[in-house]
Amino acid sequence: MAPVLRVFLIVSSVLALILCIRKIRHSKFKNSNALIWVCGSILLVFMSIFPDIIVAIASKIGFISPVNFVFLIVITFLLIQVMIDNMSINELNNKLKDLDHYIALMENKNKEDGKNEKD
Repeated sequence: MAPVLRVFLIVSSVLALILCIRKIRHSKFKNSNALIWVCGSILLVFMSIFPDIIVAIASKIGFISPVNFVFLIVITFLLIQVMIDNMSINELNNKLKDLDHYIALMENKNKEDGKNEKD
């Protein structure tokens, strides 16, 4: 790996880790998301500092190019994050549906109470 590229990878992965930690301190992440992002950032730092290990693992698994193995790791990380986000969206949709039902019931009750007062 070219020295300039390796330095760029190390600097960018360390910056990603620092950004992730800062967002966690300011409570911008949920705990489940924070764990995934910290693990992903540490993995990026590890891969950028020790590329020879990645090359060895990729060749043992059967990848022609170590870059493809790195892409696989990143895509897997992103798929896990999408799955977690979809679970959160599903949970929020269920809460929204329950809230909508509650509001409809309360409006219906208020209408009935208003009719009873007029009679």
